[in-house]
Amino acid sequence: MTGTPRTERRTERKMLRVLEGEAIGPPPAWMMRQAGRYLPEYRATRAEAGSFLDLCYSPDFAVEVTLQPIRRFGFDAAILFSDILVVPHALGQDVRFVEGEGPRLDPLDGREAFARLREAGDPAIVSHLAPVFETVKRLRAELPGETTLLGFCGAPWTVASYMIGGRGTPDLAPARALAEGDTALVDALIDRLVTVQTAYLVRQLEAGADAVQIFESHAGTLPRAVPASAGGIDPVDDVAESALPGSATADALTRWSLRPIARMIAGVRAKVPGAKIIVFARGSGLDGHARVVPETGADAVGVDWAVDLKALRGHVPAATVTQGNLHPDTLVAGGDALDAAVDAVLEATAGLPHVFNLGHGITPQTPVAHVERMLARLRR
Repeated sequence: MTGTPRTERRTERKMLRVLEGEAIGPPPAWMMRQAGRYLPEYRATRAEAGSFLDLCYSPDFAVEVTLQPIRRFGFDAAILFSDILVVPHALGQDVRFVEGEGPRLDPLDGREAFARLREAGDPAIVSHLAPVFETVKRLRAELPGETTLLGFCGAPWTVASYMIGGRGTPDLAPARALAEGDTALVDALIDRLVTVQTAYLVRQLEAGADAVQIFESHAGTLPRAVPASAGGIDPVDDVAESALPGSATADALTRWSLRPIARMIAGVRAKVPGAKIIVFARGSGLDGHARVVPETGADAVGVDWAVDLKALRGHVPAATVTQGNLHPDTLVAGGDALDAAVDAVLEATAGLPHVFNLGHGITPQTPVAHVERMLARLRR
């Protein structure tokens, strides 16, 4: 592909064509967490790298693990290997990953902790994240020309919930309580994350990502729709509300999830016109999923496994691009159940723009042979 113009190479990428609204059969496929512990080659590289954050911040290792599932399965998209918590780390919050337990952060439990975070324009943030941008640059150079490269970040509410709670909690009680107890503080944190993560996605796109995904992993666990704080404690120069898509009705999903995401998307496109963006709003239900594209301006909605994909397609315009939503447990089970589930996704999206994926990340216990079977069924 040496010497081929970038615009011509992009037209080969089936996933980008779907994000433009084209229906392709069979649909392009990738998996959330496709570079992960179910792969023996990932486990070997992870052991060599040392800590999980070392794996994220070393371009050599991050490129290698991103490429592993592409080499093995020929997915239509590669997603940057990193983690949503590199952003709070770049903001100056202590982040560490405990083996067998997951991420741990020093909880942001009040205004004093917030004051210790770096300001949005601090050049140390970009310096901290420079290895991520280098990874993206190298990946675009090494990936096959037909493979779409995805960047990503977490949605502001999801990232804020980890920053406040210091870890993932089932009900996000610390974050929800702080949102009601000191709304101005949580609004300021959301504003900081909108600004920083908008710039983060722009730099990923400038480094070579073809599209990006915003992960709202906690769209189903939100605070009440309390009124916005008057003036806040960290005012930002942001996109005007009148310029944002969708309804201004401030229910909890709009207030804490979709509106901050819409601000990010508008900010990204102000710098990268036409940027392709997917939003995965896990736990938001059928109605929430149907609202993602019109309320955020996203190009596609990632569908979680709990939503009936056929029902969702009946609730959105035919031109809406969907992604998902095979249950990860069905992939673990394999056999006839897996075949039937793949067929159900294909039936629900026949003739419509769709990207085949799971309804959440692949689990470590998934047999590699089951991924092979899934793809063989999809591509037959």
